[in-house]
Amino acid sequence: MINVMKLFVMGTFAGCILLAAAWGQGGPGPQGKGGPFQPGPRPGGPGPQWNDPQLAQRLGISAEQRSKVEALMQEHRLKRIDLNAALQKAQVTLEPLVNAEQPDETKILAQLDRVAQAQAELQKDEMRQQLEIRRVLTPEQWRRLQQERQEGPRPPGN
Repeated sequence: MINVMKLFVMGTFAGCILLAAAWGQGGPGPQGKGGPFQPGPRPGGPGPQWNDPQLAQRLGISAEQRSKVEALMQEHRLKRIDLNAALQKAQVTLEPLVNAEQPDETKILAQLDRVAQAQAELQKDEMRQQLEIRRVLTPEQWRRLQQERQEGPRPPGN
């Protein structure tokens, strides 16, 4: 019975780690294709290059809007450092519990809840960022951004 439980918990733990790794690498987010925006990669994660003049021109984004979006993205990047650290700590804390000679189911499940909560906080922050950016853009700009996302990145100069 303990071996079955240990295999289950280890499998769940491995799944959590793979999910977190995929999320951290710009893997599928709430809207698939690597996150809520996808016109082109930027250092630190998926999303449009807000300082790209061609993108700003195609979307009709003003300098003031671009400045607001960049400030929002910076704020969320800083917050995600803490959220990623919290997730890693929760995962590192879970590992010895799972690998114990006699695993304590109550402690393991409680720590697994902490891992899941840390992952949820990362997803919530990504969604908050998307919603905040959406409030900065006009409905038409948002539609164009989504269209750009679906079409994929454009070669430089287009």
